[in-house]
Amino acid sequence: MTDHTLTAPLSFAYWVPNVSGGLVVSTIEQRTNHTPAYNVDVARTAERVGFDYALTQVRYLASYGADAQHESVSFSLGLLSATERLRVIAAVHPGQWPPHLLAKLSATAQELHGNRLALNVVSGWFKDEYTRLGLDWLDHEERYRRAEEFIEVLRGLWDEDPFTFRGDFYRTRDVVFRPSPSRPPEVFQGGNSSSAREMAGRLSDFYFMNGNTLEGAREQILDVSQRAVRHGRAGAVRFGLNGFAVVRDNEAEAVEVVEEIIARADADKVRDFGEAVKQAGRSTLDQKGMWADSDFRDLVQYNDGFRTGLVGTPEQVARRILDYKAVGVDLLLLGFLHVHEDVQRFGEQVIPLVRELEEQGYEAAQAGALRTGASVGAVA
Repeated sequence: MTDHTLTAPLSFAYWVPNVSGGLVVSTIEQRTNHTPAYNVDVARTAERVGFDYALTQVRYLASYGADAQHESVSFSLGLLSATERLRVIAAVHPGQWPPHLLAKLSATAQELHGNRLALNVVSGWFKDEYTRLGLDWLDHEERYRRAEEFIEVLRGLWDEDPFTFRGDFYRTRDVVFRPSPSRPPEVFQGGNSSSAREMAGRLSDFYFMNGNTLEGAREQILDVSQRAVRHGRAGAVRFGLNGFAVVRDNEAEAVEVVEEIIARADADKVRDFGEAVKQAGRSTLDQKGMWADSDFRDLVQYNDGFRTGLVGTPEQVARRILDYKAVGVDLLLLGFLHVHEDVQRFGEQVIPLVRELEEQGYEAAQAGALRTGASVGAVA
């Protein structure tokens, strides 16, 4: 945890539903859809009620039970055009994008949209997508080495004039790349393995974590922060945490919603997804890939969002959020059941409480409790 974490307001992001079927693999009603018009309404609402970022998902083949999905970069540009303040994170895969093309597109987008584009570089785990598209499939460690080179090329093209790079996956020679962005896009990445954490410590602006307990999130943050120090980047990496928020008037009602989502899970699709991601996790050298210890319940929300425990009344959820800030979380990436209406509810009922508690120093007191050995969440 850095001083920045406690002094800067926590940032809020939401998952863009540019994919059909919603954000849980369940037959429960999800009042959401993946159309551009719906998503423009969500983005404008999110901006109005206090969200800072939106993350547009990437997938070229149907998965997670979805049968349709819009491409992430073009969709992100559309959302940027429809908003004024919201920053939009476009998820991209190395191996599917040439870095020079994405670097040029991003530089232009920054100038067109007030420096509000960000990129989430996804090393990739879905082998079937690569092989069906006729793309090279690499093993886990090679995918992360390629992703690191991908980021290095992006940044070199944005920052150096001329730029020459000699890597195993990408090469450039004396590239003069103008206009350079006045503010390069922020670079996000995820992953749980040692390779992912090392990549974050060395290169990334933000490290995304799947949903987790307070103790689990704290362990990841400390590990990546220590790696950043070894690379001469102390305090340079910020941390985003995935969570699925269910905010209702009373705790029992919120818990009931989560239990109904799980009770009505599409079991075959959840099991198929679980087997695919666990195979990917077992391919890592340290057996710590994403979803390595996720169970059926976790996988119903496909980024372990239930684990973060953002379920209850607005005040309960606000305090839980600041407990995560106390252990070093800088940004909360949220999924919702009924995206438009739940984004609005969260922004109107939870974010103001978070801001009030921040002003009162709630998370600083929680961080102090950590230093003295007390449990996080014990300070009223």
